This record gives sequence, C-alpha cells and structure tokens, in this order.
Amino acid sequence: MDAIAALAALAQESRLDVFRLLVQTGAEGLPAGQIGERLGLPSATLSFHLNQLRQAGLVTFRREGRSLIYAAAYGAMNGLMAYLTENCCRGEPAGCGVGVCDTSTLVSAGKGSARQ
Repeated sequence: MDAIAALAALAQESRLDVFRLLVQTGAEGLPAGQIGERLGLPSATLSFHLNQLRQAGLVTFRREGRSLIYAAAYGAMNGLMAYLTENCCRGEPAGCGVGVCDTSTLVSAGKGSARQ
C-alpha cells in the first residue's frame, strides 16, 4: 500500500466524501450513478475522483450489466490506518487508552468498516 498516494487521494474534499460514502455502504458498493446523485457530483467529475481513488488502491469496481459498481477497499483502508498508528503511544497502543491507536479494533478486510 502506498500511504502517500492514499493520503493524497483523500486530501480532496469530494474524494473524501466519495470514500466515506463507500465505506458506509459496505462491501456491496454502489453504482457510480447513485454515488453522483447522493453527493451531487456531475458524472465527469465523479469519474475523475473515482479514478483517483482507484489508482490509490482505496476503491475497487466491478461491472454489473451496464453499471460500474464501486466499493471501498477495506484492506487498503485498514492498512492505511495501521500505517498511521503503528508507532502510536510509543508502540504500545492497546495500553495507552486511546482506542483509535489500537489497530486490533479494525475489522478484517472486506468484512465492514473500522469500529468507532
């Protein structure tokens, strides 16, 4: 996983909105048209942002008939979270009392999103 590419992709507000929507949606994903409708993004703009997220490894897509269905790449998301928190609390995240630093609270890839 390229943390710099993932963070760069998420550093743009519309892409972050798309990614958050897909994380909330779950592994089944959403057709591109529904993503655009929910977020009020024109199709050309949405296509650009989805491509950026895909190139960063944060989303996947599959074709169903004439639709492209996009889904969050939970493994990449969890990998990014682990990377960002690997040195949290001097390497002892479970003992520091900060739940976000404890990567053991992350759900396995493809089985949902990180617990809050």
